[in-house]
Amino acid sequence: MSAQTFQPIDPRPAPVKTEGIVAWIRINLFGDWVTGLMTVVIGSILLATVPQLLSWALFRASWIPDFDACRVEGVGACWGVVAEKYRIILFGRYPFEEQWRPLVATSLMLGLLIASCMRAFWKSWLAILWIAVLTAFFLLMYGNTMGLTKVETDRWGGLPLTILLASLSMVMAFPIAMVVALGRRSALPAIRTFCTIYVELIRGVPLISVLFMASFMFPLFMPQGFSIDVLIRVLVGITLFAAAYMAEVIRGGLQAIPKGQLEAAATLGLSYWQTQVKIVLPQALAMVVPSIMNNFIGLFKDTSLVTIVSLYELTGALSLALNSDANWRPFKIEGYLFIAMIYFAFCFSMSRYSIWVEKQVNKGKQR
Repeated sequence: MSAQTFQPIDPRPAPVKTEGIVAWIRINLFGDWVTGLMTVVIGSILLATVPQLLSWALFRASWIPDFDACRVEGVGACWGVVAEKYRIILFGRYPFEEQWRPLVATSLMLGLLIASCMRAFWKSWLAILWIAVLTAFFLLMYGNTMGLTKVETDRWGGLPLTILLASLSMVMAFPIAMVVALGRRSALPAIRTFCTIYVELIRGVPLISVLFMASFMFPLFMPQGFSIDVLIRVLVGITLFAAAYMAEVIRGGLQAIPKGQLEAAATLGLSYWQTQVKIVLPQALAMVVPSIMNNFIGLFKDTSLVTIVSLYELTGALSLALNSDANWRPFKIEGYLFIAMIYFAFCFSMSRYSIWVEKQVNKGKQR
């Protein structure tokens, strides 16, 4: 038997690195020739426009609340309009000397919303905390007690009104949407028909029409001398509108549950509500978390439409601030950019939170 000689194997190339910034750029920006071409084109556009934008927005901008300084030739953005009008933008027509009240009320509401998003606060007493904070919010905003002057709701505005309308309508619309979604899949024709009519009727009209009906038409059907506050009417209108859209999202999740799970629950002797609460709804809601959060983000931005009924939230308060002073009116672009940054901060935060929730509910599916 002849002896075998050792034949060394040629060295193989090192594996491609898949982690780090260089690997991320290679995979996401230059994965193929189309992606690489688009990266070069978009990068060229950004290199041509971003320096000019930064020069206008930062380096040549005027930060002094003096409209004459903003009219000097060569000056970029006039952020002085924000420095001059920020209190009207943030608090609307609320009395100037009492604006500490909406500041404290808004801080409490934001703290409550942040706490509600944290797992450590998902306890039974969270509902009591909501009641306490909402009570404090309305007491501070409305006053007429504990030595606070009375401020009618039609003078509320700016960020406190936006936060109030968005948060309350989201909280109230969610349980309504779940009931309506279950009702649309009910075996009882009367319940199914009623829920279907409600959803199709609300989805068939724009939100402006709902607000108009709630603010101007609804009082005509009330007995003489009886009136419901315009803020409550608007809040109810937004809630019902949001619930109709959210119900269809949840119904999509309910339809995605395999029928075999319902049959297995019936075999175990679970009642209808036990099946829905313990088996169907947890899975259905987990499937539609991105769509639900998309509805929440859209609802937060749709609060800007309440200006049509003379409630001046953020965008309405900005118009109010600029229309009352002709000297600052030419610099409305900077004012709207300031409002856009506020909306972006809230919407981006909700989007990131949605991603976190989606990861949490899908941990059981990870391998």
